[in-house]
Amino acid sequence: MAVVGFEALAALGEDAPTATMAALASDKSIQVEGRAAHVGVGSPWKGGGMVKVVVAPDKFRGSLTALEVCAAVERGVRRVRPDASVVSVPVADGGEGTVEAALAAGWTAVSLDSTGANGQPVSVTYAINGKTAVVELAQICGLGAIAESDRNPLAATTYGLGTVIAAALDQGVRRLVLAVGGSASTDGGAGMLQALGARLYDDQRQDLPPGGAALTALASVDLTGLHPRVHDVEVIVACDVDSPLLGPEGAAAVFGPQKGASPDDVETLDAGLRRFAEVLEASGVTAEPLGDLSNAPGAGAAGGTAYGAMTVLGARIEPGIALVLDMVGFREALAGADLVVTGEGSVDSQTLRGKVPVGVATAAADHQIPVVAVAGRCLLAGEDLAGVGIRAVYALLDIEPDPARSMAEAGRLLEELAMRLAKEQLP
Repeated sequence: MAVVGFEALAALGEDAPTATMAALASDKSIQVEGRAAHVGVGSPWKGGGMVKVVVAPDKFRGSLTALEVCAAVERGVRRVRPDASVVSVPVADGGEGTVEAALAAGWTAVSLDSTGANGQPVSVTYAINGKTAVVELAQICGLGAIAESDRNPLAATTYGLGTVIAAALDQGVRRLVLAVGGSASTDGGAGMLQALGARLYDDQRQDLPPGGAALTALASVDLTGLHPRVHDVEVIVACDVDSPLLGPEGAAAVFGPQKGASPDDVETLDAGLRRFAEVLEASGVTAEPLGDLSNAPGAGAAGGTAYGAMTVLGARIEPGIALVLDMVGFREALAGADLVVTGEGSVDSQTLRGKVPVGVATAAADHQIPVVAVAGRCLLAGEDLAGVGIRAVYALLDIEPDPARSMAEAGRLLEELAMRLAKEQLP
């Protein structure tokens, strides 16, 4: 019996998992392990006493996608243990890369045109599986798609996100997951709601222009024109931050400077978000008092987009990594595993706050499977790692101290690290 390899699938392009599964479904001489993304090389899971390694990393931002990390680790492991079963499950924390993880797990891609944070045309892909859709904000109006010189924190909008949500609603989905990390805007999701049919007026009953600064002039909202299916769907915001909407720990103060906001801009944006929340509460959109929702952990995610989704779309917030692990069938992939390899570009203090390595380690601990991580760099001490269930971290900077070269040659270096961890960690 043959077992289909991840690298062979990857060579076929982004639709490889779905296409390969369909083509091989009737061939009983070929074993495909688990879901579409759960593919190994060389032997069945644990068959004949062979070792099984599950590789479940996030991207290395700026150098490797999660898929590329999986492929490099697999190559390195197999150079040391050619008989190993390597099961690749690329994941994300609910931000950038979430749709890619879903597609690798066999979800269907839906492509369309939308607009970015500055109103520029963008091509977007969301993922759909049955009646569930995953929409990734970073693809649509994310900060990474805008040159630093073009950032406009006062006018950046989530309007494009709303157009993609509307398209998913038109497809008849019943469950909508919004992966909201990596935003360029601080508009509280106002643009998203406008694209879905909401009207936001100033005191002259003129429509507000895009952006968070314009919200300071908000006088009233009219939700009668909202998309007719908005309240027919379950909306979940995948979130890996716990910031409230307002104040010194809120969306504008904490994340505004990363988006190019000056101290004066931060004050303006925070004032706009406060006005937005006051008008929504006064309009009776939500039965929850202002303090309850605006202070909810995660309400400030994506420039307050989570807050807009909570108040108007009835969304609830869930930890992003937990959602993604369920979505891609990670726990099923753990059956019979000897080792889990996770990772992300920088293992640091933020890792401990619900990022991929900790989420993966927590899930693996339930099955008593040891976990190691790969990374571009590691800034955590051994006791911090042990406290979250990570046995060791193998970092690119350990073998190539030049950061620029480490990023440029990340794939090759990661393969070398995978060889080392295979020698040191596999039974």
